[in-house]
Amino acid sequence: MALLSNRVRQKLHTIIFESNTKAGKAFDVGLLIAIIVSIFIVMLDSIASLHIKYGRIFLIMEWFFTILFSLEYLLRLLTLEKPLKYALSFIGLIDILAILPSFLSLVIAGTQSLMVLRALRLLRIFRIFKLTHFLGEIRFLRYAIRASMNKITIFMLVVFTVVIILGSMMYLIENGQNGFNSIPDSIYWAIVTITTVGYGDISPVTPLGKLFASLIMFIGYAIIAVPTGIVTSEMTAAMRRKKEQHESCPACGREGHDVDANYCKHCGHELSNE
Repeated sequence: MALLSNRVRQKLHTIIFESNTKAGKAFDVGLLIAIIVSIFIVMLDSIASLHIKYGRIFLIMEWFFTILFSLEYLLRLLTLEKPLKYALSFIGLIDILAILPSFLSLVIAGTQSLMVLRALRLLRIFRIFKLTHFLGEIRFLRYAIRASMNKITIFMLVVFTVVIILGSMMYLIENGQNGFNSIPDSIYWAIVTITTVGYGDISPVTPLGKLFASLIMFIGYAIIAVPTGIVTSEMTAAMRRKKEQHESCPACGREGHDVDANYCKHCGHELSNE
């Protein structure tokens, strides 16, 4: 016997997975606030003075949000016809990581495990990735990065070659002194300089070295703009190809279907054309 009737399941699915109704928007806003507050609590609890003073309050609030997110996760599974698809998806795994550490801390005991418990508490910060539920346009960034990978890989190989050459030249200019004691040290300096980070732990002293360093800094500003332009152009192209889309699949909860699609491209389930 099904835990939920079809009518109740469809209604809950609309509230949880869709945002085009008042109830759906209210659910999304409430979940967003809960995620942000829970992340804020984890951060505050990591401050020793606050943990000593308000540790019990933080613990109660932590368990409140753990139970809340557990119920939300169970409802997501119950409203899908193929819950395993969602459970094994990226967002589904993030949802598990957001609640699992709290329950694991109940079964891991003993003074020798205190460091493990602290690590499990830190894993709760994965709740920040639950914000992907609200980033409807994140797929364009994913498409753009995927389409840009070949260009960016070639670009990084070129940059890698350039910093080796520039670092070796600076090693020769400074004559192996003033912090440029080896070619690897000089390459490290070239990387820090060309990325405009500029730690300042190594810097040229000779006039020619300073002139060469200035040239590298100008090159660095030009280089930074290249990968940004590549990804931006791919995002623009993805936006041009954007079509009106179905809402989420009633089986796996995934989105991104073309308006004329009859079946989910992720799990093959029939889509509603209403």
